[in-house]
Amino acid sequence: MNKLEEMTSLTLLQHFENAVCDKNYNPSSEDYNKSGFTYEELVNEILKEWKMKLKNYLFEIKYFFKKFEFLKVYNSPFKTIMPKLYIGKVAVGTPYFFPRNWVKATPKLAKKAALETLQKERDFNIRNPKNIQRVRTYSEIYRDNLNYLYPVSKKIGFDFVGLGWKTKWEYNDYRFEWNPVWSFVFFKWQIALIFAPKEDESHYWECWLAYSRDTNKTKSTKERIEQAKKDFPCVWISWKDGKEIKTCHWDKILKEKWL
Repeated sequence: MNKLEEMTSLTLLQHFENAVCDKNYNPSSEDYNKSGFTYEELVNEILKEWKMKLKNYLFEIKYFFKKFEFLKVYNSPFKTIMPKLYIGKVAVGTPYFFPRNWVKATPKLAKKAALETLQKERDFNIRNPKNIQRVRTYSEIYRDNLNYLYPVSKKIGFDFVGLGWKTKWEYNDYRFEWNPVWSFVFFKWQIALIFAPKEDESHYWECWLAYSRDTNKTKSTKERIEQAKKDFPCVWISWKDGKEIKTCHWDKILKEKWL
């Protein structure tokens, strides 16, 4: 890492300002402007960097609060969800893996990962003798791995997982992925609130997404339900004893008042 990379933006700016203005001039100060920037250009570059960091920070805040959007369901025509409480050893994923943190590489973590990667690359060539690929050296892999982040089990801390969903074929073709979860872990113990509806989870949340995201919020609740039912019918057909059975899941997930 060169001197320019080691210095903070403020220190870099001060050194360059001193050199330009001949304040305590030191020939080594010229090293800090090898990019060729003028003083004004350097200031603009630093401001641009700060704006980008601020933008990323605001995005992270927005993303964090999006995890709680599902709570609007409690003030809606949908049946109320009674969260399931779990207390015990760590067993509830957030959402897929157990609670964990991402940490910077340590020699121990990088070494373990390098050995695993090296073995995988060697195994690939054994399984594919007609497609032999170069196996990197342990040193190469280890050096690269020092730049990575690694997951480690969370010892103490909270996790807030929002409703998991995606779209399939169209923008409003919703697919349920996972229930919202609030989790707290203390070493090997966990307390978790799982916001899982009594009704079929997939149909409940997919209908909620259609209602909350794709209906006209200026209309009445009744009109919004009618619009959601039209655009996202959620009517499933099954057969029993040769007879067709239609099931409208809207009738199962809405409060009686709105049926």
